[in-house]
Amino acid sequence: MPPRTRQEVVASARTLIVKVGSNVLSRPDDTLDPLRIRELAAQIHRIRESGRQVVVVSRGAVAAGIGRLKLKGRPTDLPHLQAAAAAGQAHLIRTWDEAFAEFDFHAAQILVTANDFKHRRRYLNVSNTIHTLAEYGAVPVVNENDTVSIEEIKFGDNDRLAAMVANLLSRPLLVVLSIVDGLFDGDPADPTSQRIPFVDGWSDDLRGLALDLQSSRGTGGPHSKIEAGRGSTAVRNRGLGAGRAQPRALGRILAGDDVGTLFLASQEPVPAWKRWIGYTVTPRGQLHVDAGAARAVQIDGRSLLAIGITRVDGSFQDGEIVSIVGPEGREFARGRTNCDSDTARRLIGKRSHEITAILGHLPYDSVIHRDNLAVTRSR
Repeated sequence: MPPRTRQEVVASARTLIVKVGSNVLSRPDDTLDPLRIRELAAQIHRIRESGRQVVVVSRGAVAAGIGRLKLKGRPTDLPHLQAAAAAGQAHLIRTWDEAFAEFDFHAAQILVTANDFKHRRRYLNVSNTIHTLAEYGAVPVVNENDTVSIEEIKFGDNDRLAAMVANLLSRPLLVVLSIVDGLFDGDPADPTSQRIPFVDGWSDDLRGLALDLQSSRGTGGPHSKIEAGRGSTAVRNRGLGAGRAQPRALGRILAGDDVGTLFLASQEPVPAWKRWIGYTVTPRGQLHVDAGAARAVQIDGRSLLAIGITRVDGSFQDGEIVSIVGPEGREFARGRTNCDSDTARRLIGKRSHEITAILGHLPYDSVIHRDNLAVTRSR
């Protein structure tokens, strides 16, 4: 890769979304590390001086709560996890704000759940808030609202949340800071493993490289960072940097140095509406289709008709987002359905005149219209 590529990616970025994990912000005893946050604040200040906006996606509330409440370890049940998050979140945002104040700007706390991205109006409200904060010169510090999240509305990890935030913004560069210095061709702990400087294009081999190494404090891991990269670069002609949280890491990334792994976008930017459909909302069900329907949607850009559907999984209402799965069993698109799951099952494999006979009328020409479809995997 020519050296200028990293510099060009950074130069073209208008906003840096900096995702910081719990292990980066915590000491070995699970207490928050204010020195590390001050170091990051100084680097963020230099990024802002370059004329760019910065959004921080910060984990660490539960870890901070563990230290503040003097717990012996991470709680395993939901009520105690939420209590730790409640105690820790106040300490976390105060530490960020005090660190930013040294450079004459402030932190603005944004706590979200997956439901805030599932519902279009709430999704736009998050976007509007982030953009308005830029007018005031404040740095949004985004975190999952662990105090109210339950399994059904959790992001699962802040890598996914960071990718969703990146999709809200114009010309973003998503930088994931972790304790691992990017993507490796083997176990990062193995001295013979080599860091992969950049990834241009996506394949299933990448998932195999991401060893499922669960963080002791956080909820993410290499696999979640791979998925965050796929979700972000698939909709933007921008890169994703995943660098080690070391002194001056952000400054080195800003300079275009060979730090971490740079994930390059592989296609043209996707319109905002389809970004929301394809890469933000968690699907409620699955529509399995035959090879002809897969080709019509994936290659020809056509609507999904009932005749191409072979199976319906899950329970969903009309207007909800579902996955479209090809004959090989892999999702290749997502879309907003025109009917609920019970009706979709009744219409499997049916032509238009058969739909009229079943329903008594023809309420729609397609199960999912092409304007409400987003292809998530190219052939």
